[in-house]
Amino acid sequence: MNSVWGKSTRVGIALGIVFGLASGCGTTGSSLTSPNTASASVTSQHDVRGKVVTLYFGSYSVTQQIYEQKLFPMFQTYWKQKTGQTVRFQASFDASGAEATAIANGLPVDVAALSLESDIEKIQKAGLITHYWEGTPTHGIVTDSVVAIAVRKGNPKHIKTWADLAKSGVIVDLPNPATSGGAKWDVNAIYYATLRHGSAGKAQALLSSVVKNVQVLDKSGEASMTTFVNGVGDACVSYENEILEKSNDLKNFSEVLPSSTMLIENPIALVDKNADAHGDREVAQAFINWLEQPQAQRVFMQYGFRPVNPALKSQAAKQFQTPADLFTVADVGGWSNINNTLYSSNGIWNQVLGNR
Repeated sequence: MNSVWGKSTRVGIALGIVFGLASGCGTTGSSLTSPNTASASVTSQHDVRGKVVTLYFGSYSVTQQIYEQKLFPMFQTYWKQKTGQTVRFQASFDASGAEATAIANGLPVDVAALSLESDIEKIQKAGLITHYWEGTPTHGIVTDSVVAIAVRKGNPKHIKTWADLAKSGVIVDLPNPATSGGAKWDVNAIYYATLRHGSAGKAQALLSSVVKNVQVLDKSGEASMTTFVNGVGDACVSYENEILEKSNDLKNFSEVLPSSTMLIENPIALVDKNADAHGDREVAQAFINWLEQPQAQRVFMQYGFRPVNPALKSQAAKQFQTPADLFTVADVGGWSNINNTLYSSNGIWNQVLGNR
């Protein structure tokens, strides 16, 4: 697709009217330009104090259906009733790392909902996010999940632990951390779950053995799950929410939740420079605030995400199993330590790939 969105999917939805709804990489409607160029047409034709406001949104691939089919229309109704304004969404979806790079390089997104804190920080380092984005009631996190394993119905390979993924004859589907935020969560879970109950050498050895069982490192978590759904592989390491959705709530295949695994925390942030250029800061911040409220959080729960709103924690406890050792980024030293240990140029991931 030849447009400023590159390989991302671009959609526009107005209340009751579809503007250029995209399917795959096809799209209709006007192309976006740079934030500064876009602001002139947006603010002159659809001033935020008028009847129509356009909000530019970017997220990672696995969330596309949730936003397009549920959350965008719900917010449009909410905002119309609250302010009288019609919100038109222009949205881009890609692997989280690729999406963050595109935004940092000029994709004019006002609200970025990505997989990793470091992806938001990439946009911040580009000078586009200038406020303290973690200063929301949920500390800048819009959804939680856990790293789990999808297996064939009945679990014929008897996979119960991360170590079982290293067994001979087990084909594993795993995305590539170079482009996928989900992949980093997956690799983190395998490595640090082993490290927490063993040595660094044992953790690296297990990760290396698992990767040797991977035939293709897909670009995104969604692509990796699609590979599994299409019948390739015995196991797929993925977000629990993705497993629940693609398995039709475990009717088509099963989930294994290792006793030690990682809590996935997905951030969201207003991209100051773009929102100010477009003149839609008010609605952008309102959308973020609304996504953190119970109405939107219940939708995320329907798609297998764990809620971040405290009011829904008791409900979540009935819906989701809690692993015995559910650890967080903070528990393993923070993203700076993780990225240096695993994903730096001489980090463990590159060493593992070199031995693959």
